[in-house]
Amino acid sequence: MKIGLSTYSLLGALKTGEMTVLDVIQWISDQGGEHMEIVPYGFTLIDQPELAAAVRSKAKEVGIELSNYSMPANFVQESEEAFEAEIVRVKQHVDLVNMLGMTHMRHDVTAFTLPTDKMTIQWFEANLHAMVRGSRLIADYAAQYGITTTIENHGFSVQASDRVQRVLTEVNRPNFKTTLDIGNFMCVDEQPLIGVRKNLPYASLIHVKDFYFRPYDEHPGEGAWFTTANGNYLRGAIVGQGDIDMRRIMKLIKDSGYNGSLTIEFEGMEECRAASKIAMDNARRLWHEA
Repeated sequence: MKIGLSTYSLLGALKTGEMTVLDVIQWISDQGGEHMEIVPYGFTLIDQPELAAAVRSKAKEVGIELSNYSMPANFVQESEEAFEAEIVRVKQHVDLVNMLGMTHMRHDVTAFTLPTDKMTIQWFEANLHAMVRGSRLIADYAAQYGITTTIENHGFSVQASDRVQRVLTEVNRPNFKTTLDIGNFMCVDEQPLIGVRKNLPYASLIHVKDFYFRPYDEHPGEGAWFTTANGNYLRGAIVGQGDIDMRRIMKLIKDSGYNGSLTIEFEGMEECRAASKIAMDNARRLWHEA
């Protein structure tokens, strides 16, 4: 098992300019991390080949594996032309992943921000064909590089465990799996322990995050709260300090025989560097105690 960090966890420092992505690589190494997930928010690589080359070089220098590349994608488009343009765009990112020397990426299949009527099972089923078609095209393109492509339980349309499995089954490609986020099931009001148990057999990488939860009729007041698909309240927490049953989930993952990358993701209100260090330390401790 390898503990690492998503660049998204340090988005606060990236957005203010306090850190660059190269600083993030060094920082993860300094905290004892073993790998880094690239989420191109707060910086971009697709249009900066020199920076992309520097990222690969820096990671090699300090012994940090580049474990995953996560990007938005939307295969549910209004026209065939728009769909084809999106495929071309995502393929460019696949090329970038290969250039970085990476073999694992995550792409979405719908827009992340959706109105309530597009969170329904009816909308999902009506547009499943586009999600599947796009995912097949990208998986087949990535196969030439030995890259595994994945769908995450992410975005309100394809966030529940059954919907993720539905896409995986329909795509039916050996190099198409799931990036399993233990916390994101809560966004659609699914118990994390249940979602993790159901989708662990399909996981090629695991995101470890935590949330504070408050029911729909207990407004928590000010802060970085957002609402679930059914109106409950969530706020990002430091791993091990929120309301997710982290000990049982770590034991479940460990007992399954999973021995790959655990990617820490922090999106809470605390200062991002202090929070990310605590989160990595907690995840490491909870894994050894499991």
